Amino acid sequence: MKRQINICIGTLLLVCSYSYGQMQEYAYKRELKGIQDQWHKIVIPETMFGTLSRKLTDIRLYGITKDNDTIEAPYFLQKTTDQITSNEVTFNTLNTSHNDTGYFYTFEVPSETAINQIDLDFGQQNYDWQLTLEGSQNQQEWYTITENYRIVSIKNNATDFEFSKLTFPDAKYRFFKLRVATKKAPDLRKVSISQQHTIEGSLKTYDIKAITTNENKEAKHTEISIELQHAVPVSYLKMNPTASFDYYRPVTILYLADSLETQQGWKYNYRTLTSGVLSSEGNNEFKATSTTAKKLKIRIHNQDNQPLTYGDLSVKGYTHELIARFTEPATYFITYGKKYASNPTYDITKFKENIPSEIKTITLGDPIIIEKPEATTTAPLFENKLWLWGIMGLIILILGGFSLKMIKQK
Repeated sequence: MKRQINICIGTLLLVCSYSYGQMQEYAYKRELKGIQDQWHKIVIPETMFGTLSRKLTDIRLYGITKDNDTIEAPYFLQKTTDQITSNEVTFNTLNTSHNDTGYFYTFEVPSETAINQIDLDFGQQNYDWQLTLEGSQNQQEWYTITENYRIVSIKNNATDFEFSKLTFPDAKYRFFKLRVATKKAPDLRKVSISQQHTIEGSLKTYDIKAITTNENKEAKHTEISIELQHAVPVSYLKMNPTASFDYYRPVTILYLADSLETQQGWKYNYRTLTSGVLSSEGNNEFKATSTTAKKLKIRIHNQDNQPLTYGDLSVKGYTHELIARFTEPATYFITYGKKYASNPTYDITKFKENIPSEIKTITLGDPIIIEKPEATTTAPLFENKLWLWGIMGLIILILGGFSLKMIKQK
């Protein structure tokens, strides 16, 4: 019986501590206001991303019932991103040849599908070549699809950059002829031909707090540092050079991943967000996987060319939304701010097709810091020294009494 009682008490304490500790493990909470239906949408505000984990795995929706029980509402995260479908197309390489103008590769595409992208993989690490792509139905009459298309690879102590993807408007031919304008034989290791279809997503423009530009003459690159108003998920960047001449510059875009304070000062760790080419013939838009960042660096590799001047810069990102289900009446909160939280797993992610197409957006209350229980410290048994001396004196008297009694007995 005693053992059963102890087990029941232990289980009760464990359940209570778990329910209490669910919200206490997080740093912040905001009340969810306007819950009326089973399904609702929650838009994550810009100011919240700086306190979320970089992978957004620390979001939980907890409710407090009238009986003071803690319940959890399931959700899934979605972004208003581009919807991209890519279909790889099978093809045959018919022949390769070369003359004084370059090296030629002819491909046969038996499929009826139009193509708009060719990925090229070369064995060389440093090159700067012009491409021309032509199409034909019978290999007798050839039509130009794109020409003077530049691909670049630079690898040295300061730079590791490669751009070898050929993109062009939809083209539907049976034969394609690619010319690489070079006198040195390209080491073409792999070719992938595909048809991509993109449905544009919804992007939000972020406020920029500061921009600084630095010319590194030794490394031959221009570095533009951008600080945003808030740490936000960055997915898109557009540049506007004001040069009146043609240009073609490799670009690497980096974000501040973390920093460390040392005795020599702060050390900043930047990681690559995306890369591409800045060109007078392009739209100079760069897209990347959504990454939370507040500070960015744009590194333009000028090589031996004069640096460019730049006009406006714009940084954008996709809206992040939570689709949540509420089945029990309670006061609900969105809690967040836990460093090593894992991504939650809910059943609703398997049944997204059953979610209503039209759901209402609910609002968030002001951020509230979740107070942690204060650590209790055990006070000294004797805080007053007079008590300590009194007890010591009493012990001495008792020991002395026992010693006298033993002497008399002898």
